[in-house]
Amino acid sequence: MTIESTTTETPSVAAAHGVGLSDGAAAKVRSLYEQEARDDLRLRVAVQPGGCSGLIYQLYFDERLLEGDVTVDFDGVEVVVDKMSVPYLDGATIDFEDTIQKQGFTIDNPNASGSCACGDSFH
Repeated sequence: MTIESTTTETPSVAAAHGVGLSDGAAAKVRSLYEQEARDDLRLRVAVQPGGCSGLIYQLYFDERLLEGDVTVDFDGVEVVVDKMSVPYLDGATIDFEDTIQKQGFTIDNPNASGSCACGDSFH
């Protein structure tokens, strides 16, 4: 199931898996695709057991599509979520920060009721 979504000035959220991708994050992903010289990659976001609070995010490039995966295309950046992670990520937004204090992808998840002090896991 592929849902087409267009980005706007605010983060887009698609109904298929409920994960949004900000324009800044999409631009960074496109830049990384160019650096890798690959056009077959997708951005996969998943939730796995682990960390201090019980669950951790996984965000990585993947060329595979697995059975049950849900994908949404954000102007050339395909975001893939596995069926088990969809309920944990519904309404979450992936962004990219590039400041003097912090650089990297962030996930703002309204389903996370708390996180640990290190900020790497949630519950």
